[in-house]
Amino acid sequence: MKQQIAKEIGVGLLFGLISNLAGSYLYLFFLSKTKDLSIESTYLVALEQDLLGNIIALGALLNFVVFFVFLKKKQYYRARGVVLATLVAAIIILISKFY
Repeated sequence: MKQQIAKEIGVGLLFGLISNLAGSYLYLFFLSKTKDLSIESTYLVALEQDLLGNIIALGALLNFVVFFVFLKKKQYYRARGVVLATLVAAIIILISKFY
């Protein structure tokens, strides 16, 4: 039973991380289109201006959608995994701001 719960939380964590990466990519994609730059150069500019944490935070907004979909389907352990992925993103942002 505990293995099943851990598996469900792991699936939610994976979905949360993927949605965070997808949200960050979408933000970079739309930002690069407005500045007429490539996605790679937009990423490099954000990295040199120390804006990577902000991009990760905006990408984490997509976790809301995944979280509420899991709640609507009554998959509570997967929703917990999404919350865990959001906490991982917050820790990454914290580390990127200080180092």
